[in-house]
Amino acid sequence: MPSLVLPVASAISYVQAIILGALQGVTELFPISSLGHTVLWPTLFGWHSLVTAQSASESFWLAFVVMLHVGSAIGLVIYFWRDYVEIVQGLFRTFATRRIETPNERLAWLIVVASIPAGILGLAFEHTLRTVTAKPEIAAIFLTLNGLVLFAAERYRKRAEVRELAEREGAKADGGRELDTLDFREAAVIGVAQSTALVAGISRDGVTMGAGLARGLDHQDSARFAFLLAAPIILAAGLFKLPDLLGPLGAGVRGQAVVAAIAAAVTAVFTVHFLMRFFKTRTLMPFAIYCLVFGGFMIIYTQT
Repeated sequence: MPSLVLPVASAISYVQAIILGALQGVTELFPISSLGHTVLWPTLFGWHSLVTAQSASESFWLAFVVMLHVGSAIGLVIYFWRDYVEIVQGLFRTFATRRIETPNERLAWLIVVASIPAGILGLAFEHTLRTVTAKPEIAAIFLTLNGLVLFAAERYRKRAEVRELAEREGAKADGGRELDTLDFREAAVIGVAQSTALVAGISRDGVTMGAGLARGLDHQDSARFAFLLAAPIILAAGLFKLPDLLGPLGAGVRGQAVVAAIAAAVTAVFTVHFLMRFFKTRTLMPFAIYCLVFGGFMIIYTQT
C-alpha cells in the first residue's frame, strides 16, 4: 500500500493545535503518556483527518508531534534552567579535571549515560513504533498497560530489597537514597526504560520514575531525574525531525506547530511546578488509576 501524505486542506487547525499543545504540556509530565493522549483525544473529538494521519507512514503528524514534545521540553528547560546551567558547568569541569567530584558533576554524567540507550533505540525504532502503535485501539491498550506499570512500581518500591538498597546507599529522612548515589549501570537501565515511551500509551516520565523508585529513589528525586533526563532527548529528537517540518510534510502546519509548541511550553512550566510539589508527599497511584480507567474506557469506545 503506498504511503499516505495528507494534503494541506486536511491539515490541523490552530484551535486543534492549541488544544493539543496544552494537552501535551500536561500529559508529557504527568506519567500518563502524552503520545497516547495525542492519539486518543482526536478520536474522542471526532477529528478524523488527524486520526488518519496518526498511523500514516508519511504525513505531517509525526513532525507536528515532535514539535509538541519540543514545546514541553522547552518548558522543562525554563523551569529547571538553574539546574541545567550547573549540570552543564559540571560536565565541562570534568573534561578539564578528568574527575567527578561534585553531585552536579555526577548528575551530568548520569544524564549522559541514561541518554545513550534512549538515543540509540530512538534512532532505530522511533518511526516504526510511532506509526505502528499510533492507532487509537492500540494506544488505549498500552495506556492501560502503563497504569499497570505504575501500580507495579509502587508495589515494588516497598519490597525489602529496595529499602535495603536505599539504606546501604545512605537513605535520607524520607527513606529514599540521594540521586547522585546512582551508579552508571543503573542510569543506563533507567535510560532503556525511558525508551519504551516510543510506544503510544507508555509514559516516558512514568517508566523513568518507576525505574528510579525500583533503585531506591524517593518520588521527588525520581520525578526530578525523569524531568532532567527528558529535555535533552526530546530536544535532540526535535533537531533530528526538523527537516520533516521544514520539508514537504510540514506544508500547511508549520505555523500551527509553532503555536502548539508555545502552548505546550507554557503549560509544562505550570505542570512541572505542580508535580515537584505533589511528589514531595504523594505517589504514582492516582495516575495508575487514571490510566487503567481511561485506557479501559477507550478500549471499549474504540470498539463501538
